[in-house]
Amino acid sequence: MPHRLENFKNRVNSIHLLLQALGKARPGNAALELVVEHIISHHPHVVRVCIWLTRDPALEVQSPEVKEPTFLYLAASAARKGVDITRAWRFSDCEIGRIPVEEPIIGRIATTRTAAIVREQKEWPVFPDWAASEKIISYLAAPMVNNVEPIGVLAAFLDEALDEEGAQLASSWLDIVANQVAGILSASWAFEEIARLKGQLELESDYLREEIHTTHSAAGFVGQSPALKQVLERVDLCAPTDATILILGESGTGKELVARAIHESSRRSSHPLIKVNCASIPRDLFESEFFGHVKGSFTGAIRDRMGRFQLANKGTLFLDEVGEIPLELQGKLLRVLQEGEFERIGDERTQHVDVRTIAATNRHLAREVKTGRFREDLYYRLSVLPIELPPLRDRVPDIPLLADHFLRKSCRRHGVPVKPLRRNHVLQLQAYPWPGNIRELENVVERAVVMSRRGALQFDLPDPAEAPSRLHKKKSLGRTPRRIFTYHELKRLERKNLAAALQIAGWKVSGPGGAADLLGLKASTLSSRIAALGLRQE
Repeated sequence: MPHRLENFKNRVNSIHLLLQALGKARPGNAALELVVEHIISHHPHVVRVCIWLTRDPALEVQSPEVKEPTFLYLAASAARKGVDITRAWRFSDCEIGRIPVEEPIIGRIATTRTAAIVREQKEWPVFPDWAASEKIISYLAAPMVNNVEPIGVLAAFLDEALDEEGAQLASSWLDIVANQVAGILSASWAFEEIARLKGQLELESDYLREEIHTTHSAAGFVGQSPALKQVLERVDLCAPTDATILILGESGTGKELVARAIHESSRRSSHPLIKVNCASIPRDLFESEFFGHVKGSFTGAIRDRMGRFQLANKGTLFLDEVGEIPLELQGKLLRVLQEGEFERIGDERTQHVDVRTIAATNRHLAREVKTGRFREDLYYRLSVLPIELPPLRDRVPDIPLLADHFLRKSCRRHGVPVKPLRRNHVLQLQAYPWPGNIRELENVVERAVVMSRRGALQFDLPDPAEAPSRLHKKKSLGRTPRRIFTYHELKRLERKNLAAALQIAGWKVSGPGGAADLLGLKASTLSSRIAALGLRQE
């Protein structure tokens, strides 16, 4: 009895010393080597100690996915002095360096998560020759488990026989050590995975920022028209604030470019600008796209997913085509805009974010509110600082500058010499109403470059009178108009009409009774037309 009590005290003291040493050791393989050396040095009857892992320690990059193990890989081993550690061990013709998990008894411990106690050689189904040569009589093996996932096996081979009581005592001791090693390894692997993901995110972030800078910052805004100058003044006014901005304008007028300019001029420019095209998100995925979800919250949710609001934390979220958001989700969007908080799908915890929102639409949201298709409170929350972009037909002086910019860009892209933009080209481009705005102009220029690689530059444009309108007009039912005006005649009529309105208004452009009010135009649009037509007060 005194002998067993002394043996128990020694084992407790051994665990205490091992835990102290592990607290000072570096994580990973260094800790494993410390464990096997400690057991050998403090337990005279232990011939050899081995630690196998379910992941191959020879691989520098481990898969982050948890898979059912197929092999155990030897990660650390120590032997009592005089035992040859370099010899090739075999477990039923399988080298000790890699043991299939189906192999009894060591292999199956990883999958059954159950410790093994082998007290006599005659009970061993495998490697009896090796055991005899090393004078091994019994051994103990304990699983190393992280939560419910097996991560390895710790085994101690002894040169003494164990009775029932001694075997249980030794097994309990080894199980405690195995649990401690499993905890250390799990923490080490978690830190490795965090460092790997952090490095990956930093690389992706740097890449995306560089791509944005190269693609958009170099181009900037092109033009000198009064309409564009008003937009730029508005951008300079809005950018330093954190107010929500609503960008209005027809398709192709450059709403995303304005959003990027606002972000890059704001105090959030060092953080990401996250774009969401609301028109391209399936209706059932809106909530997951915006707010994210947790694993298992719905069919197909195989892992946690971060929503766009979390990705844009400390930065800017650009909601393109915001008028496409389903009505039932607009209340949740309003909440996160006002309170900065939301819940992921399947998660009860409230997430908090600091995001500046810029929305854009080519819809008439005020009209959508009246028809009940858009929430009135959300509309007012989004349009704190509205910016309306003029269509290209109201920026006629900018068309030559834009065409030249796109011409040079397209020639570089297709590897052809830069072709000159001639006066007849400019007149042709300025005469066209551009229903598709700047995007259409860029496509027309690129098509001209491609089609005229070996000849003179030519722009293939429809007749201005046949250009598609943004408004759906009813087709004439067989009636022939009494008088067809040429394009130049229409221009002269427009000039006379504007001049007459200006004379009546005393050359007052904006405000009640101004020419813009008489003509039913916006003051910025009228200013652009006056400059384009060269009207001056005499």
